Amino acid sequence: MAAITSRYARALADVVQDQKADPRRIEDELKTMADVVSSAPQLRTVWENPAVEANEKRAVLDAIVARTEVSKMVRNFVAVLIDHRRIGSLPAIVRQVEVEFNERLGLAMAEVTTARPLDDQQKRALETRVGAVTGKTIRARYATDDSLLGGAVVKVGSTVYDGSIRGQLERLKEELSEV
Repeated sequence: MAAITSRYARALADVVQDQKADPRRIEDELKTMADVVSSAPQLRTVWENPAVEANEKRAVLDAIVARTEVSKMVRNFVAVLIDHRRIGSLPAIVRQVEVEFNERLGLAMAEVTTARPLDDQQKRALETRVGAVTGKTIRARYATDDSLLGGAVVKVGSTVYDGSIRGQLERLKEELSEV
């Protein structure tokens, strides 16, 4: 399944790059379409039903596109997914498209967990520091966890940077137990 989502994501990213379209706008439009599909399970059922004619499926898609005002590029991409019976994979494809766009733009997604909420200046400073370590521009999602006691845990891809007080205490505990 991951190979399929990657293939579709790369193909869309190639088209976006060739057409010099705004990747963030395309990503937002894809998320809009994914939200529409997830909020109406009967829609997905119709689009996946081989008994429903392709032109009828596209007519439904065109009616949705007219209301959501997504671009022709996204409309055509969703039509391809419908034609190839991959519309059920749209949420996974959207996530992979985000990864593909970020990679091509030199961005990295970070998941930051802190003991308390950070203000905008603190967020920028943290993103700058993490960017210096990774060599990429950081886009971060933030969450809080009181159990960290202080500091932050930053996950970029599969790498975890634990600068929390809880993490430091656990490392100290391990060192003392080895003595």
